[in-house]
Amino acid sequence: MGEVDDSQRLNAFPALRDIGDPVWHRVIQSAQPISVSAGTVLFRGGEACENYLLVLDGVVKVQKVSESGHEIILHRIQAGQVCELTTSCLLADADYPAEAIAETKVHALLIQKTHFYEAMSGSPGFRKFVFSSLDHGVHELVQLIEEVAFGHMDSRLAKHLLDLAGSQKIIQGTHYDLAVELGTAREVVSRLLKEFEHHGWVKLHRGKLEILDHDSLRELCKKVRG
Repeated sequence: MGEVDDSQRLNAFPALRDIGDPVWHRVIQSAQPISVSAGTVLFRGGEACENYLLVLDGVVKVQKVSESGHEIILHRIQAGQVCELTTSCLLADADYPAEAIAETKVHALLIQKTHFYEAMSGSPGFRKFVFSSLDHGVHELVQLIEEVAFGHMDSRLAKHLLDLAGSQKIIQGTHYDLAVELGTAREVVSRLLKEFEHHGWVKLHRGKLEILDHDSLRELCKKVRG
């Protein structure tokens, strides 16, 4: 793990940068800057939660893996965001129930557990930030549960393909990658993609797919949830 220039500290976190009390100033000065490469596991399920994670640059995915190997991505931590799962574990003094992996090169700050508690106790500005970010994380998790439990998988897949593609036509990735993103089985994604291809909406290739009909996929996204 390499060092992050101190000038980068909190540039991605305006709300934290503007906190001026001495407790927070002392805590953030003690934070450990880290730099990790893509694929690095930042924490695993069952491990003790020892640090509060502030992502300065890059993307971290947080996922849950079942005993059978089935995976679902709970959320992604972007630059300027914190890990709400870490927040919850620190507040409850609990172990991690999931794992976090750097999807890209990641620069971050780690605030040690004892310093996190110090800031929560002595810095109203930091305490407000923590509870605000936790509230945001709960809303995201509820939305994910609603999508998995009530959303039509074909419309969810169509929306996900459009989100990945943006204005492009080619999407890199395997059926397994898409299944992990959507919290379903690879066989389900493969079957639906074959249907999409049959309708002329996509063209499947090895390791990638091509979107042929954006409009039809957008119409499928409008399907009323059951």
